[in-house]
Amino acid sequence: MNKKTAIIFGVTGLIGNLLLEELILSKEYAEIKIFVRKLIGLSQEKIQEIAIDFSTPDTFINLIKGDDIFICLGTTIKKAGSIKKMEEIDRILPVMLASSAVTNGVKRIAVVSSIGAAHGSSNYYLRIKGEMEHEILKLKFENIAVVRPSMLLGERKEKRAGEIAGKIIMKVFHPFLLGKMKKYRAIHGRDVAKAMIAILQKAQVKNIYESDELQKIADQY
Repeated sequence: MNKKTAIIFGVTGLIGNLLLEELILSKEYAEIKIFVRKLIGLSQEKIQEIAIDFSTPDTFINLIKGDDIFICLGTTIKKAGSIKKMEEIDRILPVMLASSAVTNGVKRIAVVSSIGAAHGSSNYYLRIKGEMEHEILKLKFENIAVVRPSMLLGERKEKRAGEIAGKIIMKVFHPFLLGKMKKYRAIHGRDVAKAMIAILQKAQVKNIYESDELQKIADQY
């Protein structure tokens, strides 16, 4: 069996970092290309680090070549500074990367969105994520996995005060989120990563995976 090449954007985030760890362990992949603003200096035989300037896509889009692309990009309004800048990172950039990947022959994609994403939402964050989903789902990949995690568990490199409070609340209400409400249960970033890898190993059966579905897939990984 030919081992595959994985491509990751957003490796410094919670899900992206855990995804890299899982891909290193995976027997499915012989090479992992990570695109970063600054070289991290990771020493692992599978990893190829590629430092890029996201503002000049023409200088690197021809390098987005492999079998599976994982897009884990995302920011906050506080960090981005404006809704416009946030949209550039959360919608425009992922769509551009995905489009370039298709052109370069990449076969499968898994992209991180958010629970509640909807392109017609009045909430700017959910609208941006929904529009990103809408555009990527139109692309001609063999398999598209849009993952919509709920509140993420796991240690981020950057602390988010709102998330700390949210995690406490979610732990209290977790047992009461049943039936259709199960998708609102918190999920660990590593489980999201595991589910993304597992989904792309199978023939396409659907495109959008809610948080509770991701948890079930991860538990079987």
